[in-house]
Amino acid sequence: MERFGIAPAVATRDFTAYRDLAPQNINFDGRRKVYVPSERFAPVFEHEPERVLSAISRGFGDGDDRKGGSYLPCELPVRLNRPSLEELAVVTRAIHQKQVLRVKYHSLKRGAADREVIPHALVDSGLRWHTRVFDRKSNEFRDLVISRIEAATPVHDAEVQSHEMESADEEWNRQLDLVLMVHPGVDRPEIVQRDFGMRRGELHLTVRAAVAGYMLQQWNVDCSPDRRLDPMIHRLSLKDIESLKDCKSAAIAPGFSNPVAPG
Repeated sequence: MERFGIAPAVATRDFTAYRDLAPQNINFDGRRKVYVPSERFAPVFEHEPERVLSAISRGFGDGDDRKGGSYLPCELPVRLNRPSLEELAVVTRAIHQKQVLRVKYHSLKRGAADREVIPHALVDSGLRWHTRVFDRKSNEFRDLVISRIEAATPVHDAEVQSHEMESADEEWNRQLDLVLMVHPGVDRPEIVQRDFGMRRGELHLTVRAAVAGYMLQQWNVDCSPDRRLDPMIHRLSLKDIESLKDCKSAAIAPGFSNPVAPG
């Protein structure tokens, strides 16, 4: 009642409805006057583990998250990169409404410069939030770090061309089948297999080519041809280096270098 802000009568109806749906799942403890899970409890609703852990650790999902706080004691890694909510709001509206944005972007290589971009998705690299855009200045699709965007404003009289839309983003739409395995230098491979839920010593993933590099970097996957990286840091390795051929984002994958074409 306290958690969801409901009256006793409503709570009673909810428990009654749940018992009709799954009569074997909960029992009423008359001594404590509470419902408790039964020994035959089986989940009725499926939940992704990531969403469950997010709700438990951050308290999201039950209304006003401004109260903050977790449901259980939990310590999370400190996130050093926090995008401006003001710029994020403009970017997300542009994605939803398929708008052209004029932004000032701060690049490590070129410094601050004005650009016109058409964003079509958000990307979490594990370290930073990006937006996937068509950049009219470079005439290509690329990722912009949201915290480096300044003064984003929609260009209302600008029309988005077909080659600037998500459907034309080849790297975004191309799926890569990657197979990860335990790094051959790991002493206890069975533990790493258990950590990552591997079957027959392998983990099969399907990821967008545009974000494959982020994933491999985040999980410290050794992508060197001879698996030369330190197994104390890189517990996983990529089974087939050729699976990253012609993948632009692979440039940031640990130890990766483009395979040389035969002949």
